[in-house]
Amino acid sequence: MLLRAFTAIFLFQFIGEFIAVLSGLPLPGPVLGMVLLFVFLVLRGSVPAGIAAVGEGLLSHLSLLFVPAGAGVILHAGRIGEAAPAIAAALLVSTLATIAVTGLLMRRLSGKAAR
Repeated sequence: MLLRAFTAIFLFQFIGEFIAVLSGLPLPGPVLGMVLLFVFLVLRGSVPAGIAAVGEGLLSHLSLLFVPAGAGVILHAGRIGEAAPAIAAALLVSTLATIAVTGLLMRRLSGKAAR
């Protein structure tokens, strides 16, 4: 059962990669595959037990996926230091934009829920 679930997850990742390469979309294949898997699960109406178990297992070890990114940050620390003002500005602007959009969306959705 778990092997089928892993196969399904990797199949969606492969399909996403295939679409990304063929279409030239500026999105990573695994992201497209994740969107396709999400759409499939929504249309299905439920998450199969095997996929839920595999998902929980992957999430419990999610921190391991940050090791390569951390190594990249250490490797390119000099470059990051040179771009520190631009990175700080991008983080500040994106954080403020996220807070603003979340607040506006919450206000709009909570107003509709109260009606």
